[in-house]
Amino acid sequence: MEFSKEELKKRLTEIQYEVTQNEATERPFSGEYDDFYEEGIYLDIVSGEPLFSSKDKFDAGCGWPSFSKPIENTTLTEKEDYKLSRKRTEVRSGQADSHLGHVFEDGPKELGGLRYCINSASLRFVPVDKLEEEGYGEFLQYFK
Repeated sequence: MEFSKEELKKRLTEIQYEVTQNEATERPFSGEYDDFYEEGIYLDIVSGEPLFSSKDKFDAGCGWPSFSKPIENTTLTEKEDYKLSRKRTEVRSGQADSHLGHVFEDGPKELGGLRYCINSASLRFVPVDKLEEEGYGEFLQYFK
């Protein structure tokens, strides 16, 4: 899925563009979804691809939304990242190749041990009661 820079600059806010297209990171505790716990799914702000479920969100205390795993049938890509002089694993969306954040192996063991640390600016939230009307009705099964 290809999007022109011009189209994205018109459609996204500055921080959304910088995070998804230039691998920026929003300031900790500043993102819309850090301390946010409504039921629904989180989409790639660029493509609308479903990425995470609120059922897998947890408070890691790190300042960014954290998830234990991606939503079923999501294709995330991972890349080694050495920007902070230590190895990290960058997470990108499968369809639009948007930078989302990083995945770490320090998540709750009872949830699988992973922590997907994701920038709010890379996400769009769809609440459960809007899933059907926005074309994501197949995900209602996670909330019954």
